[in-house]
Amino acid sequence: MPASEMISPSERYMAAKNRVADQGTDLTEFRETLAFALDDFQDTACRAVQAGRGVLVAAPTGAGKTIVGEFAVYLALKRGYKAFYTTPIKALSNQKFQELAAKYGAENVGLLTGDTSINSEAPVVVMTTEVLRNMLYADSHTLAGLAYVVMDEVHYLADRFRGAVWEEVIIHLPSEVAVISLSATVSNAEEFGAWLGTVRGDTAVVVSEHRPVPLWQHVMVRRDLVDLFAENVAFDEIAGSPESSTTNHGATGSSTPKINPELLKLARTESVSIGRGTSHGRRGGGGSRGRGYQNQGSAHEERGSQRGGQNQGGSQGWAKAASRPQVIRALDSQDLLPAITFIFSRAACDAAVQQCAAAGLWLTSPDEQAEIARRVDTACAELPDSDRDVLGFWGWRDGLLRGLAAHHAGMLPSFKEVVEDLFADGLVRAVFATETLALGINMPARTVILEKLEKYNGEAHVSITAGEYTQLTGRAGRRGIDVEGHAVVLWQPGTDPAAVGGLASKRTYPLNSSFRPTYNMSINLVAQFGRARTRDILESSFAQFQADRSVVDLARQVRSREESLAGYEKSMTCHLGDFNEYAKLRRELSDHESGASKSKAKQRRDAVVDSVASLRPGDLIMVPGGRNAGYAVVLDADSNARVPRPGILGTDREYRRLSLHDFAGPVEVLAQVRVPKGFNPKVPKDKRNLLAAVEAKLAEPSQQRPHRSAAFGYADSGSENEAIATLRRNLRAHPCHGCSEREDHARWSERWWKLRKETDGIVRAIQARTNTIARTFDRVIDLLASYGFVVADDAGNLRPSDDGQRLRRVYGEKDLLIALALRQGAFADLDAPELAAFVTSLVYQSKRDAEGTRPRMPSVSLEQAVEDVVVLWSRLQDAEESHKLPLTSEPELGLVWPMYKWAKGRSLQDSLHGTDLAAGDFVRWTKQVIDLLGQLSQVPSLPTEFAAVCRQAMDLVRRGVVAYSAVVD
Repeated sequence: MPASEMISPSERYMAAKNRVADQGTDLTEFRETLAFALDDFQDTACRAVQAGRGVLVAAPTGAGKTIVGEFAVYLALKRGYKAFYTTPIKALSNQKFQELAAKYGAENVGLLTGDTSINSEAPVVVMTTEVLRNMLYADSHTLAGLAYVVMDEVHYLADRFRGAVWEEVIIHLPSEVAVISLSATVSNAEEFGAWLGTVRGDTAVVVSEHRPVPLWQHVMVRRDLVDLFAENVAFDEIAGSPESSTTNHGATGSSTPKINPELLKLARTESVSIGRGTSHGRRGGGGSRGRGYQNQGSAHEERGSQRGGQNQGGSQGWAKAASRPQVIRALDSQDLLPAITFIFSRAACDAAVQQCAAAGLWLTSPDEQAEIARRVDTACAELPDSDRDVLGFWGWRDGLLRGLAAHHAGMLPSFKEVVEDLFADGLVRAVFATETLALGINMPARTVILEKLEKYNGEAHVSITAGEYTQLTGRAGRRGIDVEGHAVVLWQPGTDPAAVGGLASKRTYPLNSSFRPTYNMSINLVAQFGRARTRDILESSFAQFQADRSVVDLARQVRSREESLAGYEKSMTCHLGDFNEYAKLRRELSDHESGASKSKAKQRRDAVVDSVASLRPGDLIMVPGGRNAGYAVVLDADSNARVPRPGILGTDREYRRLSLHDFAGPVEVLAQVRVPKGFNPKVPKDKRNLLAAVEAKLAEPSQQRPHRSAAFGYADSGSENEAIATLRRNLRAHPCHGCSEREDHARWSERWWKLRKETDGIVRAIQARTNTIARTFDRVIDLLASYGFVVADDAGNLRPSDDGQRLRRVYGEKDLLIALALRQGAFADLDAPELAAFVTSLVYQSKRDAEGTRPRMPSVSLEQAVEDVVVLWSRLQDAEESHKLPLTSEPELGLVWPMYKWAKGRSLQDSLHGTDLAAGDFVRWTKQVIDLLGQLSQVPSLPTEFAAVCRQAMDLVRRGVVAYSAVVD
């Protein structure tokens, strides 16, 4: 029953009173522009905005949070002020720009992203959050008249790479600006709201756990849809407490629903089959209660399970996941499309569309196909014919005609926009997407499918979190269209239903700050406020707010533990002497004995490190163990790294990097072969020729081979043995050694010592969390001072030098490295194509570690520029290590050649030839290159000729598919 039908008479009276009070107000007029009534949380938040308060709205995906931000936009236009609407990603900015322009008129709405500027002085401007941050530091005139800032997806401030930008904006916006923060449901909304209150003033915190469209949880076992929970429970009925969880046996807490016993039985059956080494697992199927979407075959399967899962009358096999076409067909037959299938791999998303097409899947009628063809051809009319093949246009178009599409960051932005539009209009019925689709894009579906509950995070395969599960499944259920939404997890061998239930039950997650002072942030703040006030400003960050709150609890723990320590000390008192002193001797003896063993192990490891660091290109070695076992030739030395990992080519023709774990002792060089200049481990012919030389060298008599082996000795341990003997004598001579209760006292002493160490650790944690942001800022400023980017004036106050003023206008992860390169003149001798190519090394980030030797550069001047910036980077990392600061990442050269070719006018296919770079990725990185070139063209105190070359480089790369993918009104 709707909440409106369950309110009490007093609540109806208050609602009527509010309606009377609202007559003639801006909120009432705004309501009249809507085709629906506001929910309670929307009404509460809008009232706060109308009253001039800041607002934090935390609500589930699809609940309608953005209506609060749109009310702020309405107020700005009505009252003659400005409103900025910020988003974390360009795609969401583009989408919101189009929505607001359609509603309020193109003349009233602008768009600003790193590479796009449309009507930037409009009263309403949609922008990425970084653009607003840059405006604040530049004191842009566009900020004049600003009254409202809407920060959509504000929970993005937890992002470890970009999250700090959100806090910078919140802290530095003028006090008269009202901030409307829109967040996914987080478990510490009150804490975040309290911080907003301290830095922004009066802030209303509005939290809603209600989903307007109920969400039902399922598991698909083969093609059967089985309810996850045993009873009819939708999203609002599942406990939202982070503490609620589901046990491994399906038992639940008082507020967590029970797991469907059919799924638990299937999991147990599979587990038993694995233990018996058989593959006769029971097929999953019926038993679902409530939603009625399962196939009618459970009775047969139940009889099969009663026979002990024996394979009678045909092979049943494992209850493995259905194929992708089978999943879509099953959902289509039950009227559960449109659907989004989340697959944590770009290639797998594209493959899913191909698999469904190959299976003859059509989800569209002839009339729909004609409409799709018309819209696709219109949208892509200006796409260069020469680029269509490399972009995969024809396969993409064929999938759309079938009602199928992929959606991921490797696609051309304009292709993604077409997919989003067709999906929103119901013409595309099945989308296979990576998780980036869940980050704010307004693209809801009736059903969301998760193929797996783990993903690759760049380092390892990890399980998704409850927060990620909530974000992904939150796309299910379209408000005003669907009566209910459905979340489906595909059954895989080894699936734990209780774990799935745990993810579905914990639908909130904490918002933790990722804020830290960067070089650009620090020097901008010093320029505006000076060092002392900047420290105070940084102390007001959410990161420090959370650290300070955690210190309160830690201090309480210290007080409690100190009381326990006093009791332990009393229990270990000995009448013969000072047992504390005796216990200290025992600990010292134990430490020396274990230290002697560790010392030998360390010496052995150091010998391995030294020997691996001494390897030179061309050294022929034998790797005794690990996955790299066998003969190998060294291609890349790594003598300067703390943990050297030289690159080698094994006899299996694979290039890889050595690990210290590959050696039990120092590595020995067996021989030397010559590695040809310009050798490329990606070229098969180069590898064959080098390995032929290796085989020839190995065939020579061993006494003729050159041999280089360092004399890695081990230190004499006599002094350590003497120390141990002395401690044993002192221990036996101590009065407490003869105590009859010695071991009892010793047990209390061990407890005291263990608790003392834990307590001291908490005290250190308190010290580390106190003023931690300010201490990091001090280290950043000290490093900048060592480079001369900040200097003291006559009064002793720090201010940016000329080099520092240039750093203030450079934004990016390599900001200081770019400023150092500008000072050194690394850009000076480059023409426009070379400059575009060189800039890629300062923005591009490969998805995997670069392999092989450094590629040859297209020109001598570009080779010199790269050499200069690599040397600068190496020295910068040394400085960062000494100042205990995060290290700047190494310049990456994987995009230099493609960008150089593109800037020289080559086709997209030619530019990408020989790389594994997707066309969409190339366009995305090119836009970042354009963004940085635009920044460099406006850096102060640089020659006007350099600015001209920057603009020329921008024009050279902003062409063809790059220019086509820009947003147009």
